Amino acid sequence: MKVCVVGAGAIGATIGAKLFSAMGQVCLVARGANLDAIRRDGLQFIDQVGSASGVHRVPASDRPADFGPQDLVIICCKAYSLGSVLAEIGPLLGPNTVVLPALNGVPWWYFHGEGGNWNSARLDSLDPDGNLEQALDMARVIGCVVHLGAERLQAGVVQHTAGRRLIIGEPDGSDSERVRQVQGVLREAEFDCEVSLRIRRDIWAKLIGNLSFNPVAALTGYRMDQICSDPVLLGPIRQVLAEGIEVARRLGVDVGVTPEQRIAIARQLGRARISMLQDLEQGRPIELAAIVEAVMELADRVGVGVPVTRTLHALVRARADAIGVGVGRDAAAPVR
Repeated sequence: MKVCVVGAGAIGATIGAKLFSAMGQVCLVARGANLDAIRRDGLQFIDQVGSASGVHRVPASDRPADFGPQDLVIICCKAYSLGSVLAEIGPLLGPNTVVLPALNGVPWWYFHGEGGNWNSARLDSLDPDGNLEQALDMARVIGCVVHLGAERLQAGVVQHTAGRRLIIGEPDGSDSERVRQVQGVLREAEFDCEVSLRIRRDIWAKLIGNLSFNPVAALTGYRMDQICSDPVLLGPIRQVLAEGIEVARRLGVDVGVTPEQRIAIARQLGRARISMLQDLEQGRPIELAAIVEAVMELADRVGVGVPVTRTLHALVRARADAIGVGVGRDAAAPVR
């Protein structure tokens, strides 16, 4: 299977390096200093979780046309960069190419194939003009939830710090041949890859953690272990978890975890510095729309009050504005 990973940040480089180590037929779409470093020195990968450490000479370019049609395209950009990414990946798409968006937060395709009252609804917080919906045939999409920790230490150097779990699933809940093929490829690369027949439940199970822990990390500068050991911080985190669980329930999704169980899962990340904190520290825009604002929009649609979520949103948005990084609303932002 020919695979292209679009976006060579922490998660994209981790997936790309492990796939390349396992099977070789992998290429990367990257930009700027990151691309220059990968071309010059190779992708330097420190695998604290598996056995793929090393310098990987992965073919890399900022021009998808250099690689041609692929069997699988894994999108690992920031959610706010998705508009520019989808506009560029056409040369990677053959008649049967599968697209696996490995993104944080609520995905823009969330209601595609939902089959209920919300089927094909569009989220204004993510795709206000319908540009994302028009840019890619959503029949290509397989959902993906990423449960691993990674950090880009510098251009071209990435460290895999925690977790191997990837959950993938068809938006319509079917158990298809193509989803099993993707699972096989990811398992070959040492990922604990599960096929879910209820991918939205799995999205919410991770999302409520991002919704609560990411803003707190961005505001405090704390690692995950520091947050989880601070009883004062765990108070509002429990409240935000409960708010997210209720929004999901009103949408017909049983998240399947309690706030305490979700905190226990977060503890497994140990000393990880989670994504919103990394972005702030490295001067990058934060993914506020996909992680927080989409949940606020969904809460409005189903009539759920989410006051603590809104408070954290206001505070972290002000923090981002104060240090001049913004909240990633530019759809033409570069792939990172």
